[in-house]
Amino acid sequence: MRFKVDENLPQEVAEQLRKVGYDAATVLQQGIGGTRDATLWAICQEEGRVLMTLDLDFADIRVYPPEEASGIIVLRLRQQDKPSVVAVLKRLIPFLDQEPLDRHLWIVDEQHVRIR
Repeated sequence: MRFKVDENLPQEVAEQLRKVGYDAATVLQQGIGGTRDATLWAICQEEGRVLMTLDLDFADIRVYPPEEASGIIVLRLRQQDKPSVVAVLKRLIPFLDQEPLDRHLWIVDEQHVRIR
């Protein structure tokens, strides 16, 4: 599975994904920081990558339809500091191979994963 880690997430997110064998590219590593949401969306689809982000705009299925995506994971966290984000990611990783991501939107909070 291939991921695109948005610039609003710490670098450690991509590192953790790579550590367990996933292909994880970050927006900043690819030099596309500051890219408009619509452009980032198109890049993810072109590259066949699951977008992982804190940007709640990507949860709007009217603008970013999951059925047109390789997958979208929106982290909807009360605390968005690095340790909190990494802790949630570590709990999320085991589910990545168990539930469908392609053409789905996952909304992840500290306690739950909702899949649409």
